[in-house]
Amino acid sequence: MLSFQCPSPFFFSGQNRTTTSCSTAPPRASTELTASPSSLISRRLILLRHAHSSWDHLSLKDHDRPLTKTGQADAAKVAQILSSLGWLPQLILSSDATRTKETLKSMQAQVDGFMEANVHFVPSFYSIAAMDGQTADHLQHIISKYSSPDITTVMCMGHNKGWEEAASMLSGASVKLKTCNAALLLAFGNSWDDAFAMAGPGGWKLEGIVAPDSTICV
Repeated sequence: MLSFQCPSPFFFSGQNRTTTSCSTAPPRASTELTASPSSLISRRLILLRHAHSSWDHLSLKDHDRPLTKTGQADAAKVAQILSSLGWLPQLILSSDATRTKETLKSMQAQVDGFMEANVHFVPSFYSIAAMDGQTADHLQHIISKYSSPDITTVMCMGHNKGWEEAASMLSGASVKLKTCNAALLLAFGNSWDDAFAMAGPGGWKLEGIVAPDSTICV
């Protein structure tokens, strides 16, 4: 299990546990396929809400609002933390809204590993997030469409309320995602379809939530 310490009250670590000191290097996920005792391949899903966006340009449509400078800095911090944890995605599926695109751009500028992922902008991620209870099923559909069995880590970038709902439905926990928070979820299966089917609602393990001001601990 990943372990973190965060000064912010909204940060969740694993099974409601937090760490109070940091004296050694953070744990890193293996770059090889990790199997459960039943030899199923681990499937890691990152659900990332976009970074803080600007309301200064009232003439812009909501879809077109850019990030603030704080949002750009936060995205870079989260990219660095995910890299330190070894949670670099091989596939990135993102809303096509300006604020999600700019979140990804800031992450790619900070960590080269994000440049190596296959990226697809999915327009429906913007609209589905506003619909009650539909995001989790839609994420499963889109992940299955774009992934392949050799892809073990996927990051989906989008919006609330849908991203909070999806993280909560998949993990069975009450997940809150502030801007630029990422829920780290784990399941097992020989394919992504298998992982979703075997875990079912509430069966994904919530490894933790990364926030821009998180301190990684052992």
